[in-house]
Amino acid sequence: MRIAVLDDDQAQTDFICQTLSAAGHICHAFSSGRELVRQLRRQTFDLLVLDWNVPDISGEEVLRWVRQSLSERLPILFMTSRSRETDITSILNLGADDYVVKPVAGSVLLARIGSLLRRAYQFSASSTREVYGDYDFDLSAKQVILKGNAVALTQKEFELALLLFQHLSRPLSRAHILEVIWKQVTEIPSRTMDTHVSMLRAKLNLRPEHGYRLTPIYGYGYRLERVESAGTPERGDA
Repeated sequence: MRIAVLDDDQAQTDFICQTLSAAGHICHAFSSGRELVRQLRRQTFDLLVLDWNVPDISGEEVLRWVRQSLSERLPILFMTSRSRETDITSILNLGADDYVVKPVAGSVLLARIGSLLRRAYQFSASSTREVYGDYDFDLSAKQVILKGNAVALTQKEFELALLLFQHLSRPLSRAHILEVIWKQVTEIPSRTMDTHVSMLRAKLNLRPEHGYRLTPIYGYGYRLERVESAGTPERGDA
């Protein structure tokens, strides 16, 4: 998952990002609250880890901005040295999903983050199948079964389809897709991503008459939505 970390302590940031990277997550570190907010306007993350005291905009102010300005319910872990009961309750009441006091062991940090991700995105990292309506994803074979028939997809197409279904109804920025699917932080030719999306739309019949709509968001990215009138189940794990 793609995680943004706000902390101006370099040693602490290194510890968090090394722990997250070792567990397979993608970590983006920010030492400035203002810069994190700027990036949140431009791209998507799956979870935020916020410290309290950072330059220009505090973690508390970032939390307040996220809850007031972003339409999605982004999971947020507050991680700080403040341990007073009043601090903890105020941050949780402001909208943080969890609060941990530094120092924290890497195993505990991963457990907390794992719990938040499971609650927010409703899929299991240990599952071998994920089912979304008529779309049955075999994660071991990297294959999609649609109404009993295997759909011929390239590896990149399979990974992109799974990412979109796992984030159903959520806008995903091009930067998010680029880093998760193409493992790059520099832009690839726009046509490359657009071609993959177009192929998925055709191969998986991602059109309103089949219960789903895959649409571009101008200057931002893509969103896969379920069309309620189709009457198909939205998601589930097997």
